[in-house]
Amino acid sequence: MSLDKKRLSLESRIAKLGSALIAFSGGVDSTVVLAVAHKVLGNRVLAVTAESESVPARELEVAHQLTRVLGIQHLVIPTEETSLPEYLKNPENRCYYCKTELYNKLSQIAAEHNLAYVLNGINRDDLGDHRPGITAAREAGVLSPLSDTGLTKQDVRDLAREMNLPNWEKPALACLSSRVPYGQPITMEKLSMIERAENLLLDAGFQQVRVRHHGDTARIELPREDIPVLFQNGLAEKISHQLREVGFSYITVDIEGYRSGSLNEILAPCNQTEFENGKGPSTNVGSRTQT
Repeated sequence: MSLDKKRLSLESRIAKLGSALIAFSGGVDSTVVLAVAHKVLGNRVLAVTAESESVPARELEVAHQLTRVLGIQHLVIPTEETSLPEYLKNPENRCYYCKTELYNKLSQIAAEHNLAYVLNGINRDDLGDHRPGITAAREAGVLSPLSDTGLTKQDVRDLAREMNLPNWEKPALACLSSRVPYGQPITMEKLSMIERAENLLLDAGFQQVRVRHHGDTARIELPREDIPVLFQNGLAEKISHQLREVGFSYITVDIEGYRSGSLNEILAPCNQTEFENGKGPSTNVGSRTQT
């Protein structure tokens, strides 16, 4: 199916819903869902963004800016996943607890605003990984119009560019907890350290950044082509000093470069057959949401 036909199918699918609340992170996927929903449903759309210790503050500002540009009503709500003992233990299905907390709150808000459905930004490619958050969405009755229409990650980015969305080139981002290896407890101190560390690298001009928290060691992931830049003009020494001020004792750079889900590499491979048969992943298997 051509991208144009997928776009028309997406518009038709969302238009039939009548009204919708969009789980809006400010990323490309949820922005496309929001923009299309606004186009076909008008003011019967509400964008809702979660605010918690696991969400970088700069991402909330991005979400605010996007909804202002698009002219769409936007609501920011607090979520309490970081108060859940199951979440803080950081098991392989940690994302399930986070998304369950989020979708429960979104469903309540949708009911309060008389909105018929809650939509997320899951695309077709996301179904190729074990993602406990997808299980949480299915349990909560949340719809995924991008994946249902067959839109891949590249389709979504191409569509965002065609729609002149300002964030069509925005790198993918996951919550700060995804920087902590499974089994190592999530703490507010760790999340703060990760956010401050990544902000330093983003402010230095890098676009795609991960700082993995390995106890007293910060493991920096950058795209391979960006790694040489880090070692020019004294930047590595400056960043190293700044990260020590954040609280890390040792600073490393991953020579394999940035790759989505690097902390999942020790986990069992996902069972693609589950998704081909329309079944959600088990919540006690390896998550692939550590991007």
